[in-house]
Amino acid sequence: MQTAVNREATPKELLLNRIQKDIPVVERPYARLAEEVGLSEAEALEILREQKAAGVLRQISAIFDTRTLGYKSSLVAVKADPAQLDAVAEVINTHPGVSHNYRRNHDYNLWYTIAVPPESDLEAHVQKLHDLSGAQVTRLMPTLHLFKIGVEFDMTGKEAWDAKAKPAYEQKDRNLGYVVSDLDRRFVLEMQKDLEVTERPYQAACEALGLSIEELAAHAERLKAAGALRRVSAVFKHQAAGFRYNAMGVWAVPQDQVAEVGRKMAEFKAVSHCYLRPTYEDWPYTIFTMVHGRSVEEAFGKIEAISQQVAQGVDYAILYSTKEYKKVRVEYFIPEFYAWEREYLPQG
Repeated sequence: MQTAVNREATPKELLLNRIQKDIPVVERPYARLAEEVGLSEAEALEILREQKAAGVLRQISAIFDTRTLGYKSSLVAVKADPAQLDAVAEVINTHPGVSHNYRRNHDYNLWYTIAVPPESDLEAHVQKLHDLSGAQVTRLMPTLHLFKIGVEFDMTGKEAWDAKAKPAYEQKDRNLGYVVSDLDRRFVLEMQKDLEVTERPYQAACEALGLSIEELAAHAERLKAAGALRRVSAVFKHQAAGFRYNAMGVWAVPQDQVAEVGRKMAEFKAVSHCYLRPTYEDWPYTIFTMVHGRSVEEAFGKIEAISQQVAQGVDYAILYSTKEYKKVRVEYFIPEFYAWEREYLPQG
């Protein structure tokens, strides 16, 4: 079992960890975060700009809850002819609601996520992608219960693989009856953009929405209270950040144990996503856990720690990505989505 590295984390490492948790909606957020980790605002901005230029820092923006905004989403598993897999993925990637798409080491060799707005038919979109792409089999794997979501890479290298913490975001935080207002939509459209790494990163959003920074912050708090806004934070390109390997542990936990086991799995800090999903005749796995590592040994070791500590005797498999076809944040209420829908799913 890997143990924590016995050394002090540097201010840079602390900053890179900190901006994954949340970036406050204030006039000069990086000045506040810099002070927390022992840097000046100028030093913090220089580090973040360097990380952005190096391709390590992917994006800084608001993260919204898909279901609270009324969106329907699902993980989708696809079986495709391996010789045609790149072509199948290319077709699927053209859909504006597809945010992630990976080749994985399984008979179900392509896995993607898709989200559609409240008025759209998720199954119709997935079926159309099945038909257009030439996939052999397509399985919907929607979230039946969310135990945890929140990607945070330990940039210090200090955390043990089996370190625990209460999940920062889980099913109870969702408000599925929330009614999205016109201001909410405009807020989402602005705040889902990649924020500039500047002293006042929210200035452009304030100007576009006609709000002061205090009013922007107040609306952010209202959306957080409703469960629609999870946080504003940074996302790293995990390969460029050194986390080149991911492992999707899928677990055949019996239905009468999924609530307890899923909760315990979500407490592992290494687990970024933990979901309950449906089973099929050729797919017995109920719980999905995602981890990332700097090596295959680390990624697989984190899954093994889960097996030893909370899932002894449970049949499981490890699916790892062998190619990344697409990875972006979900974009909500964008015109490109509606244009795709009009072209491929015309009404009447």
